[in-house]
Amino acid sequence: MAYRIPFNKPFVVGTELSYIGQCLEEAKLCGDGRFTKECQELMQREFSATQVLLTTSGTSALEMAAMLCELEPGDEVVMPSYTFVSTANAFVLRGAKPVFVDIRTDTKNIDEALIEAAITPRTRAIVPVHYAGVACEMDAINAIAARHDLRVVEDAAQGVDATYRGAYLGTLGDFGAYSFHETKNFVCGEGGALVTTRAEAIERAEIIREKGTNRSQFFRGQVDKYTWVDVGSSFLSSDILAAFLLAQLQNKQRITSLRKRVYETYARQLQRLEQRGLMSLPVVPDHCGTNYHMFYIVLESLEIRTRLIEHLRKAGILAVFHYVPLHTAPMGLGMGYRAGMLPLTESISDRLLRLPLYAGLSSEEQDSVISEIFAFFGVG
Repeated sequence: MAYRIPFNKPFVVGTELSYIGQCLEEAKLCGDGRFTKECQELMQREFSATQVLLTTSGTSALEMAAMLCELEPGDEVVMPSYTFVSTANAFVLRGAKPVFVDIRTDTKNIDEALIEAAITPRTRAIVPVHYAGVACEMDAINAIAARHDLRVVEDAAQGVDATYRGAYLGTLGDFGAYSFHETKNFVCGEGGALVTTRAEAIERAEIIREKGTNRSQFFRGQVDKYTWVDVGSSFLSSDILAAFLLAQLQNKQRITSLRKRVYETYARQLQRLEQRGLMSLPVVPDHCGTNYHMFYIVLESLEIRTRLIEHLRKAGILAVFHYVPLHTAPMGLGMGYRAGMLPLTESISDRLLRLPLYAGLSSEEQDSVISEIFAFFGVG
């Protein structure tokens, strides 16, 4: 079904085709070309990151981070259940078991107060997921990790250009993963990046990304030939996609400003419904700088959410729920989890609804979304 107002629409800044044309003219289409390097350098500079490596997806970045954690079968990794499947899959592929922890009421991020109780002698890492572009409580999480000698892998797929106490998400743990999927703020269709703050991990990260070879060292003239030196896979993104992404990253302030307008309009207009107890709106702590990735509302029940989705659909507006908790999915149940173990996660999953938010959403279109929500509740 075609919607007059979709949930998401990728935003094009206007220089993407020009950059892709340059890529074609230079006949360098595979990864690690000029545009790949420019994207990486831009993020390293503007996010104060030690190293950024473009990857084929945010999933690939998480898988690389899991490999760099040097996990063994039977190891455990603490993470929220309210997240995308890639967060868990990256570690399950290494033989580790995800240990799911409930989320906070306000930010919908992992509840840092519950992490320590989930740590066992087999725990090797903590994976905070920065939901909706709002940071987890990284000071507390890093302190827990330090006490137990654990790695911290930030799933910052939704958090590119967002901050925690002035520092950029993805740069606060040992490793970070970004996503540039078409549903994210800055896009190239499919793409991602691995961020590392550990200088000693950079060489191995390059090798893992290049199929387990020291090919990057060869092209820098550090070795006279390249060969298979470690495990790895094909995690290197095409320079064509990097060309598209560079245009986006160079315009990230413009994109963020457009998204901010939409986000703040929702927050301002829907506050009246929150005050009446009909919904709750996103919470951004004062020490967090959001990137306006998502605007969601949390309704009183699954039944109300279902009816509101259908009401908006009939008006040609697509609003969507989010994650099915991983611990209640078939894979999670197969690991011994069951419904009822993480009550807040399950409750939020049933009641949260994401509204259309993209840089190209017009004021008239957004007014229509808001008007239909007010009409549903019978509020004039």
